[in-house]
Amino acid sequence: MIAGLTGGIASGKSTVSRMFVALGARLVDADQVAREVVEPGTEGLKELTAAFGKDILQADGQLDRKKLGARVFGRPDQLAKLNAIVHPRVRARMAELTREILEGDPRAVVLWDVPLLIEGGLVERVDVCILVWVPEEVQLRRLMSRNGLSAEEAMARIRSQMPLDEKRRYADYVIDNSGDLDWTRQQVERVWQALCDRRTGA
Repeated sequence: MIAGLTGGIASGKSTVSRMFVALGARLVDADQVAREVVEPGTEGLKELTAAFGKDILQADGQLDRKKLGARVFGRPDQLAKLNAIVHPRVRARMAELTREILEGDPRAVVLWDVPLLIEGGLVERVDVCILVWVPEEVQLRRLMSRNGLSAEEAMARIRSQMPLDEKRRYADYVIDNSGDLDWTRQQVERVWQALCDRRTGA
């Protein structure tokens, strides 16, 4: 079984992901894979520097993510160019990691942690979709606190993503992460049990 986990900026998806892993899920983290496919020496990084220039590199040859992010933020054409280079490599590597996990344990529940699961069309490749949801005002407050942003800056980042309320339409399970950790953990445990039941046909 492949379960897709998604959310939005400052929704607490990483916290929920760790809870699923603690229960036994096998994690494939899209953000981690995205870093891996643009490491120094990779074809991915060569393509990025060809497309955006060598000034997107740090002195040690690593990708300067902040500089690249600033260059594509709010510019759909540049973002599309970036995604066309990175996304196919991420998908291929995620499929490879998933295959390795399931060959070792065919009964594993593989958790794809993907911020753009829905927007990127990967929701069609998972058996179930799990959304980590919070109200927009909670997103805003957490993002301002976490990143030291003004309300305007934080809201611009939130508005650059598909609204969490819209993502609910695609979700098989919704985890409300606006309360305390115990409340979130209880929901995760219920969803985990449901996944295990689906896997076994119970």
